[in-house]
Formats: sequence, structure tokens, C-alpha cells
Amino acid sequence: MTTDAAHDTDRSFLFVLGSSRPDGNTEILARAAAEQLPAGTPQRWVDLAQLPLPDFQDGRHETGGWPVGETEEELRRVTLEATDIVIASPLYWYSLSAQTKRYLDYWSGWLGVPGLDFKKRMAGRTLWGVTALAHEEEEVADGLITSLNHSAAYMRMRFGGVLLGNGSRPGQVRDDERAMTRAKTFFARETPPARFPYEA
Repeated sequence: MTTDAAHDTDRSFLFVLGSSRPDGNTEILARAAAEQLPAGTPQRWVDLAQLPLPDFQDGRHETGGWPVGETEEELRRVTLEATDIVIASPLYWYSLSAQTKRYLDYWSGWLGVPGLDFKKRMAGRTLWGVTALAHEEEEVADGLITSLNHSAAYMRMRFGGVLLGNGSRPGQVRDDERAMTRAKTFFARETPPARFPYEA
């Protein structure tokens, strides 16, 4: 399910791959950014397309507990272990992929787990995004960016922004010189606390 590179450091990254195909442009861009992290920074990569994770069922207002499967338990564990969570989702219909949205939906369930304190424990961590899109006009990704920012704001997390790259055919993002240049310093950016528009 995951691949780890474990070393001692103050930060640890969870890369959540939300593409429906392996080695896609979004993953290529995410790995280009990850290569720039300081040596020894722990990285864990999770490919949601390879996980037997059922659709989320919201049982927060029902009696009885939601049966937690092994995959969900592992996802929850690695999420809480990371200081930085990177959502690497291609732009599908101008928003997050279905796999990525399912993962975030599970956050809703984790909010209500007795004794987990999921929201309190996630506060102060950093949420990042990486996406590849077919358009050259980057504003078409505003919906995806807004979704991630607002999710971070609700959780009282920091938001590092979204690394955007252009690519439709396999590997095409490598030709986006601007995106590959931005990848070199993406994780060195300032990460202010996420805010809803009405909090500005």
C-alpha cells in the first residue's frame, strides 16, 4: 500500500496519489517536487487507485459503529503520522478525482471517532496540492484549489497552495518548463494558516 523512506526529521510527508492511471503527469510532477526535499525527510506514498477502499458511508448520526477495515485503518494512521499531506490529484472535470474525494470523505468519518480527536490533531499541519491539467489557462483549476483550501481551513491546517502543471498525454508535464521550475522550490514555500474567504 505504501512505500516509505524513513529518517529522522521534523517534517514527514504523505503523498496521496489520486490518479486513475499509474505514473501519470500529476505523479511525475509530485515526484519532481519531492526530490527537492532535504535529504532524510520521511516520505510515504499512497496510491488510492490500488486500495480496496469502499465508498464512504456517513454514519455520524446513526446508532452503532462504522466497521473499520484494514485499509481505512492504515490510511488513518499514515494521515495522522504526517506533518505535511500532499494531495496529488489530476484535474478531473475541474475538480478533484473521485479517488481523492473519497479519501477526503473519510476524514468526515474520522472526525466522529471517539477518542481520536482527529480535527484537533490535524490542526497546524500543512495541506498541499499537486495537479496536472490539459488547459494552459491555470485558472480552470480554481475549483480544485478552493476545495483544498477550504478543507484545510475547516481543519485549521496550513495550506501550501497547489503546484500546477500542464500535461494530457503520458509524460507531457516534463515539457512544462515553468511547472518543473516551480517544483524545485514548491515545498520551501511559506504555509500560512488556511482561511475561508469570510475570515480574511
